Amino acid sequence: MANSYPRRDQASGVWKINQITKNIKDQGTYPEAAGGTRALFMGGYIAPAHKAAIDMITVETTGNAIDFGDLTQARGGCSRASNFVRGVAISGRTPSVQNTMDYVTISTLGNAADFGDLNYSAIVAAGHSNLTVGLTGGGETPSRVNNISKINLTTLGNAVDYGDLTVARGRLAAFGTPTRAFWAGGDSPASRQTTIDQKDISSDGNAADFGDLNTATNEFQGTSNFTVGFVAGGATPSVTNVIDSVVMGSKGNAVDWGDLTVARGGLGGVAGSLVRGVCGGGEDPSRINTIDYWSLTNRSNAVDFGDLIGGQNDTMALSNGHGGLDARLPRAPELYSPTGKVVPRGLGTGQIGILAGGKLNPAGTNRNDIQFVNISTTGNSQLFGDLTSDKYGAGGGASSTRSLFMGGYNPAALTATDYFEFSSKGNAASFGDLTTARAFSSGCSNSTRSLMMGGNGPAPGFTRSNVVDYFTIASIGNASDFGDLTTATAAAGATANSTRAIVGGGTTGSDTNVIEYFTIGSTGNATDFGDLTVARQYPQGLASSTRGVFGGGYDNGSSAYTNVIDYVTIASTGNALDFGDLTVARSQSYGGLSNNTRGVFLPGTNPDNITMDYITIASTGNAIDFGDPAITGGDMTGTANGHGGLS
Repeated sequence: MANSYPRRDQASGVWKINQITKNIKDQGTYPEAAGGTRALFMGGYIAPAHKAAIDMITVETTGNAIDFGDLTQARGGCSRASNFVRGVAISGRTPSVQNTMDYVTISTLGNAADFGDLNYSAIVAAGHSNLTVGLTGGGETPSRVNNISKINLTTLGNAVDYGDLTVARGRLAAFGTPTRAFWAGGDSPASRQTTIDQKDISSDGNAADFGDLNTATNEFQGTSNFTVGFVAGGATPSVTNVIDSVVMGSKGNAVDWGDLTVARGGLGGVAGSLVRGVCGGGEDPSRINTIDYWSLTNRSNAVDFGDLIGGQNDTMALSNGHGGLDARLPRAPELYSPTGKVVPRGLGTGQIGILAGGKLNPAGTNRNDIQFVNISTTGNSQLFGDLTSDKYGAGGGASSTRSLFMGGYNPAALTATDYFEFSSKGNAASFGDLTTARAFSSGCSNSTRSLMMGGNGPAPGFTRSNVVDYFTIASIGNASDFGDLTTATAAAGATANSTRAIVGGGTTGSDTNVIEYFTIGSTGNATDFGDLTVARQYPQGLASSTRGVFGGGYDNGSSAYTNVIDYVTIASTGNALDFGDLTVARSQSYGGLSNNTRGVFLPGTNPDNITMDYITIASTGNAIDFGDPAITGGDMTGTANGHGGLS
């Protein structure tokens, strides 16, 4: 297997730009020192004085902290910024309020050096950073402020003004993604806050409202992976052990994730990697040295990690592996080529097929699991992660990098759309909402847009819809109106090439064989394409760049599942032709999988089918057994990162 350059177990010294570029291109990672993610706990207060000491842990292990070095002056209540190389302690108190900024090189041990000055003196502000930019917001001067300031982590120098928070406050928490920073909770002189603000890191300007915490909280800190932000502990006014989570992809309130081992306030330092959060120090009300850790990917309570060198409050924590650092993606070997290169993606190159959601029949238990297969081989599926909620009958669409699951049946989430990135296994996050609530719709996409066509509305009427929505896949947000189907239709099949979306079959009150099409790059109503060979509900659609295929379904007139596969040439119009038969007749799954050469049909209901079949799209003939799902059921949704709609 090819090695990353420089090898991760031998990384040291200074990397040249061409070495870093090669590593990112070939491996999808950033060169990093051996030994895992480092978290540093910087400064704090141990009665009767502030401390300069910096403690260090390796996040992926457990054990007591070790001495890293010292800040340039003893102080507590600092803000933070960090990338893979450098950690910056920003402002704080000595006990007088400071604007000092210190930095350390995280991969070494040693004392901090002067970085520059914050453009205002503050204590108990909060910060988030990506690879190049660090943002600090709020704090006390001693009055509460709404300032947001920016530093450049790749150089030395003073901070500059970068906008304002929505509410002036101190003792707040911060977390974020590579593109957005979030500030949560805190206190104003009158009260503790629930407010969560968000700000685009790349542009000057004020923060905007995002949502609320469950409880008004101050004296806490936060961390994040790429999709979910976390805040832990704090005062409400009594100290709390609660860990709250925030899905950062769309606006919304925090939800409970789990509990720390010890309730604490006093700004116990919180940091972490992409899979693990750590919390150290604080007061309960006595000062403590406890370090906890918890999973950032599975809801759970924290467990003991070890101890800081001394009991302290007002400590600040940072790491070189948090969710703001996008160059180092978590790599799952089974999703990558044998050479270790970044996951293949795009038309005819991508091989990842996704099966998501569904339900277990006949019990009807909804599911939230995401499974994946390698389309170019055969075999059983493996687990990828979870959707944000249990749902079935969603519409699927995908670019070469991102998969969307639009709507679907869950009484609380009929408009909700989830997404995840193909480049790493993990849970989905919220993307936005459909214009109208519905399930049993038809989804397809090209590289830019994902369309959601028709479907049934919510109970009690389950009214069929003719609405067609679209999402711009690269931009998180709500759907926009695209146009209308000719007739309100549910349970149709859909697929696409790079220019045209086709939708066929379904029910309009009775089974239909009608095929319609849209030009994806524009908006407008459906145009007649032709007819399927057999009228039916729930056919699965898949495509190469030239041919669309519809397989299986349910004939309501004869109350029978069907094994029929038919096909059309997408660029023309006309009636479908017979392709062959599935190995097992089945119904009720939404969208097959394709790598432009091979098509894979998902399991369905018959009454609870486990079979996956495959065909060679360019030929005709009967399907061949592919494998079985890791979790069986029907009403799944399929997407892929190499389908015929991509370029």
